Amino acid sequence: MEIVVTGRHTQIKQRFRDVVESKMNRVTAIAPDAQRAQIVLTHEGNPRQADTAKRVEITVIAGRTVVRAEASSTDEFSALDMALDKLTLRLRRTRDRRKDHRRGYTNPVPVDLGVAAPEPEAEEAEEEPNNSPAAAVASDLGPGESVEVQVGDTPIVIRRKLHIAEPMSIDEALYEMELIGHDFFLFVNKETGRPSVVYHRHGWSYGVFEIDTPENVKKD
Repeated sequence: MEIVVTGRHTQIKQRFRDVVESKMNRVTAIAPDAQRAQIVLTHEGNPRQADTAKRVEITVIAGRTVVRAEASSTDEFSALDMALDKLTLRLRRTRDRRKDHRRGYTNPVPVDLGVAAPEPEAEEAEEEPNNSPAAAVASDLGPGESVEVQVGDTPIVIRRKLHIAEPMSIDEALYEMELIGHDFFLFVNKETGRPSVVYHRHGWSYGVFEIDTPENVKKD
């Protein structure tokens, strides 16, 4: 497995590289097909954030699977240990999930279906200025392209980016959310064709929001 160690606002010491090399066998033991591991060490210079001055981000690529974890601490070595603990937990979940699917078994997932209420129609359409939130979503974008618009004289900046993704099931969306370590995941539900979001609720409970227009709901 290729191991790449880089630093942001800090220089990487040889001792840290050696520790990373020695501890990454935890990854290959769980995911022998891992091809690349990228470790990024970031130093936070603000003295008020001394407890989280060092942040370690680990990204592992194994085939088409990308698993990521990060942690912060007072020093880079404890941050590395905490990030590795999170990463190996996610790798084990990935491995166990593959075993369950080979056996034809899928864990049931409790979901909470949210209902999107229709927004009231505006009485009269007004022309939006170029530096309005509407301007951030008015232009067409190509895959991977992004646009940023500052709202008036405020410090608010709205960024829009177009991602291309294959429709997936709720179970697959939960799987992707766990791999990247986020609290939510946006996807297109292949069963309904609707834009949807899965999210953590509490413990091992999850929720799902689906969005649709009143016109489409009436057709159903």
